[in-house]
Formats: sequence, structure tokens, C-alpha cells
Amino acid sequence: MNKHNNEAGRTTILDHMHLKCKCHGLSGSCEVKTCWWAQPDFRAIGDFLKDKYDSASEMVVEKHRESRGWVETLRAKYALFKPPTERDLVYYENSPNFCEPNPETGSFGTRDRTCNVTSHGIDGCDLLCCGRGHNTRTEKRKEKCHCVFHWCCYVSCQECIRIYDVHTCK
Repeated sequence: MNKHNNEAGRTTILDHMHLKCKCHGLSGSCEVKTCWWAQPDFRAIGDFLKDKYDSASEMVVEKHRESRGWVETLRAKYALFKPPTERDLVYYENSPNFCEPNPETGSFGTRDRTCNVTSHGIDGCDLLCCGRGHNTRTEKRKEKCHCVFHWCCYVSCQECIRIYDVHTCK
């Protein structure tokens, strides 16, 4: 499985390589042009592989006897779905549930974790709280504010009280 997924990742990078060129000459006249293959943007590859991860194919491990002994192979768990290609990601174990505490995996769960109520990303309350909802409390914090630099050489600040809404997972 790891070999398959590593190769799928390498293939993805190769598929997204692009040609970059630079001109050389007086005032960029392009008398000589140098070109090379450049790797894709890290964020673009990460987003692409995340989509692949979200649609990974579940596999089962089958053991069978060959002349060299017992051999393990992967087979798609569900025959109704199209079999994975060499560019698809595969798995045979479900990921651990990080929503609930689990000493075996070292996960503390997400209960009481601070979340971002406006985010649709992994820090957002909808995803981070695993559908359990969140609590909101108001917090007053003392912070330095209205800071002024005095010549020479110190900064003086006032202390302000700011009010924040803090959201934590149920």
C-alpha cells in the first residue's frame, strides 16, 4: 500500500511539472533562452493530493500461496466501484477517530478545543467538533494598546480590556 501511494504521489508531481523559461540578453532581448522543468507549487500539489485522499479506495489484504511462499496482495473491497488506478490513493485500515480520546493513538479528542466559528477549514467548529456542536463564552482580556514610542528609547502603552467570544467544542 505504501509503495502504491508513494508512487501515486511521485506520478502526481511528474504530471504537474511545467516548463519555465528565462531570457538572457541586452535589455531582456531574449538572445539566449534557458528553459527547465519546474516542480509545481507546493500548495497546488497538496490540494490535489488532499482531493485524492478524500476519494481513496478501500482495499482488503488477500494472502495466497505462490512458489516463493505466502504472498499478500491488495484487492478493492467493493467490486461495484471502479478499481483504483496507479494514480489513485488506497488504504486498508480506517483512520483512527480523533474526535474522542484514545490513549492507544495518543489522541486527546476535540472536546473543549478552541474552534473558529467563521472557518470552513479544519479549524472550523463544524469539522473540529465532529458534529457535536460548540459552546460560546465571552472573555475579557487585558492587552497593551495605544503604544507610543518615546525618543530615546522606550515605548509606553496603556492597558485596555478587550472582549472576545471564545468558541469551544462540546
